[in-house]
Amino acid sequence: EAAQMKPAMANRGPSYGLSREVQEKIEQKYDPDLEQRLVDWIVAQCGGNLEKPQPGKQNFQTWLMDGTILCRLINSLYPRGKEPIKKIAETQMAFKQMEKISQFLQAAEAYGVTTTDIFQTVDLWEGKDLAAVQRTLMALGSLAVTKDDGQYKGDRDWFHRKAQGYRREFTEEQLRQGQSLISLQMGSNRGASQAGMTGYGMHRQIM
Repeated sequence: EAAQMKPAMANRGPSYGLSREVQEKIEQKYDPDLEQRLVDWIVAQCGGNLEKPQPGKQNFQTWLMDGTILCRLINSLYPRGKEPIKKIAETQMAFKQMEKISQFLQAAEAYGVTTTDIFQTVDLWEGKDLAAVQRTLMALGSLAVTKDDGQYKGDRDWFHRKAQGYRREFTEEQLRQGQSLISLQMGSNRGASQAGMTGYGMHRQIM
């Protein structure tokens, strides 16, 4: 069983001191076409006066990095008055901006995005893995289209609907494997001890 888990672990986990080759592989997973689609959706979904960034990974990162747009995005998927993030602070303070990213991640998970599809704060903040950021946003868009509760805005073809009721089809064995995989990932992804965290998905050495 342990042998089967290795490949899944290999594509996440800390990217400190990665060899250039590995770094380039990560870069390759970032998809410029996807970036365009996600930008179009976020602008449509948030509405109002949201300006699109110039194309490019760096601009995409800068656009989302202070957490404001992400918080607006998740709030826009709920009916008025039911928004999960009550107050979105406008702030230039780094740790406050990271807190907003963190609030978005918690709210996205509460909305139904699976833990394995949730990026970490540093993936966006330090640009460690922007492909992971794309994955989270794609998962969120797919869920919003699937829920079909009238809150999704934009072109419905931008995202695949998720198969309904897929959770029930797992066998006990698959679920057990899934659990041990998630706890492994929690260990490597979130710093093995929760005590060192300052909020969701954050490492303390940032402070």
